[in-house]
Amino acid sequence: MSSLPARNPHPARGYLFIAAATFFWGLSATLGRAVFTGKLFVGAQALRPIDPLILAQSRTTIALLILLPILLLKGRSSLRLRRRHLVQFFLLGILGLAASNYFYYFAIQKTSVATAIVLQYVAPVWVLLYMLARRLQRPTMRRVSGVVLAVLGCGLAVGELAAQRGFPWLAISGIRFNTPGVVAAELAAISFAFYNVYGQHLLQIYQRWTVLVYSLLGAAVFWQLVNPPWKIISQHYSGGQWLFMAIFAVTSMLVPFSLYFTGLQHLDPTRAIVTACLEPVWAILLTALILGELVSAMQVVGIVVVLSATILVQRPERKDRSEPLIAVEPIE
Repeated sequence: MSSLPARNPHPARGYLFIAAATFFWGLSATLGRAVFTGKLFVGAQALRPIDPLILAQSRTTIALLILLPILLLKGRSSLRLRRRHLVQFFLLGILGLAASNYFYYFAIQKTSVATAIVLQYVAPVWVLLYMLARRLQRPTMRRVSGVVLAVLGCGLAVGELAAQRGFPWLAISGIRFNTPGVVAAELAAISFAFYNVYGQHLLQIYQRWTVLVYSLLGAAVFWQLVNPPWKIISQHYSGGQWLFMAIFAVTSMLVPFSLYFTGLQHLDPTRAIVTACLEPVWAILLTALILGELVSAMQVVGIVVVLSATILVQRPERKDRSEPLIAVEPIE
């Protein structure tokens, strides 16, 4: 088994790693939007749109095909694990990585990108509720406030919440209440929360490369069963499309998840997932810069709120009796 050496968590370092991961996720969201809308050009021609399901599947499989040979060349230490843990890695890959991607894209199809992303980023609430239910954390004012601000900030940033006169001063704006889509978005949020908590469990036993490669393997196997290779071949994708999918796999999966799992070694799941709320902030800013879409004043307010939430949860608690007991139970 590849065990983790003794380490001292460094919250600031964890914050930077996860913030960097969210930058790449935001960049990939902008690239995905460009390819879905035909705004991505290869030479003088626009790249033919790629189905979201294929994009989700290819980024997982290609990332695995890139990472696995690298780890084999470096040695087999990152690939060693106990057989009884293989099922747990597959659960992380299927119920975490694959499920969050699938339900997120399904929610986009049934509702809208903005609706899906704001509902998915209710995930910090699910993580906090789990940690409180398991008594792994205490409900400090700072932690609860950070989660609430992160969710509200995401709602403002993606334009789903708008200011109004009178209490409660905020109103839902533009959400399309398609029942299957809303349910799918919440399942994406739960899956997102799951791989934060369960991923940190596995990081207590294995190094991050082991966790990443086997969770990618689980997700890739799942996708092959859902959408077999011959269905992909029948689409006759061009060389430019395959090149985009390879780049997309690196920028949306391999690099950000490597950074994210590194950050999870330094932060508890609540702090990690609240910091992950920077993703829609980056997506909005990069979409404005690259695709020329305007950012409204309310979106700027949302960005400021999310940044405030991430800073709030990074501040250390006072070392007294009210300090939450941050502990993650190892998987036996």
